[in-house]
Amino acid sequence: MMDKSKLSAASIAAQALGWVDPVTRAVTPAIHPSSTYIRDPDNQYRSGRIYARDNNPSFDQAEAVLAALEGAAGAAVFASGMAAATAVFLALAPGDHVLAPKVMYWSLRNWLVTEATRWGLKIELVDTHDIDALRAALRPGETKLVWLETPANPLWTVTDIAAVAETAHAAGARVAVDSTVATPVHTRPLDLGADLVMHSATKYLNGHSDVVAGALVTARDDETWQRIKRIRAQHGAILGPFEAWLLLRGMRTLVPRVRQASATALAIAEHFRGHELVSAVLYPGLQDAPGHAVAARQMQGGFGGMLSLRVKAGAAAAIATAATVELWKRATSLGGVESLIEHRASVEGPTSPVPDDLLRLSAGIEDPAELIADLEQALRAAVA
Repeated sequence: MMDKSKLSAASIAAQALGWVDPVTRAVTPAIHPSSTYIRDPDNQYRSGRIYARDNNPSFDQAEAVLAALEGAAGAAVFASGMAAATAVFLALAPGDHVLAPKVMYWSLRNWLVTEATRWGLKIELVDTHDIDALRAALRPGETKLVWLETPANPLWTVTDIAAVAETAHAAGARVAVDSTVATPVHTRPLDLGADLVMHSATKYLNGHSDVVAGALVTARDDETWQRIKRIRAQHGAILGPFEAWLLLRGMRTLVPRVRQASATALAIAEHFRGHELVSAVLYPGLQDAPGHAVAARQMQGGFGGMLSLRVKAGAAAAIATAATVELWKRATSLGGVESLIEHRASVEGPTSPVPDDLLRLSAGIEDPAELIADLEQALRAAVA
């Protein structure tokens, strides 16, 4: 008999763990919109369901699939990636010291330095991919959380999760990893020593640009995890039942989508490396990329579908390139089946650490040669 606990990620995702509706025998789950549930005659809730803000059966399968993909003790879906990420920080106590990357997802970085500090957290931004810098910034007994993002948006720097976990744990700190770009297809941070993993499920997990969602997974079902789940309920950061259904539907094609996007991103990166109109290609899959050795060690089967190009002619030419593409879509976000292009500094504003000549690219699943040709014509038109 097949040992289903050892199934590949492709089989786990495609069959969504093989769950079948016990009543109808349907292979696709039902959507449960009910906000409340009937008590037993003796006033108990033996079904385990009380109120939809605490729990909803529409979450169950998506959370179980994600936990299986990540090798986690538990998973929780949230109303957005930001809701998931901020729940981790809100589970800390005022006065706790936190380390986070200097370059990371902009909305979370902005929240940390403007709002989390009002909560009383001591936020320190460091180059987390530099293990010596991180070690120097750790305050044993005071640092409670090290937040990582790898590859980190939008420079795609790679952090050695295992090395950071060993160093942080020795100082008494937990490690949480934003693995949105790597996905469990390429990296399982819990296997490398991380305590928590966050996904902006809007991106690759859903993959169709039609859901806003977030997710957390945990290595242990401990008090910290239970506190995070209480925060989800108490703050109302819950996913709607239809959105949970769409998320699960998207996750069933996660593996082939991510593999195709990664292959396309690598083809684009190799094409534009050394290009006359491009000053730099930022992609960890390139052998001369600064973090390639670490990426090759902790990312399996590919390096993700995200890359950035720095346009040699400068910011105006970068913006003009994004304005001139025909197949790529000018839009914020990433991880969908369609390829997206964005002048990132314009989005993040004047305090952004992102170079103003940088274009962020999210490779979709279109024909790679056609995506390359479209970028070529746009670059040349921009500098003509």
